Amino acid sequence: MSHGLWRTRASQPLEQRLRTIFEGVAGLLEEHEPDALALEESYVGADARIALSVGQARGAVLLAGALADVACAEYAPAHVKQSVCGYGRADKGQVQRMVSMILGLEERMSDHASDALAVAVCHALAPPLLKVAG
Repeated sequence: MSHGLWRTRASQPLEQRLRTIFEGVAGLLEEHEPDALALEESYVGADARIALSVGQARGAVLLAGALADVACAEYAPAHVKQSVCGYGRADKGQVQRMVSMILGLEERMSDHASDALAVAVCHALAPPLLKVAG
């Protein structure tokens, strides 16, 4: 099993940052040929600029999935936390510890990597009918 993240510089043009995400996801989809791609639903907090940026990044991920003919599923953040931790308001540290325990990982990972792995675990644990229904 592997995990990681892509880093882009804030000084890069937006289109180049989105290209990095798109090409990275497309490469993973081609390499691993998954049955599904799971994402966390957007959380709209107090900062609309961050919500817009996250939405654009999610769009790049969804497009990569669509072009690879991979089904995409989305889960609310509270649902992911409930699935992984048993508590829908778990903090990032709790999520990270549970993901590490569930997947047998010993190395420290970033919050972003543990969030992504938590979504994957949530999807893997979703009832089959829910997966089919989307």
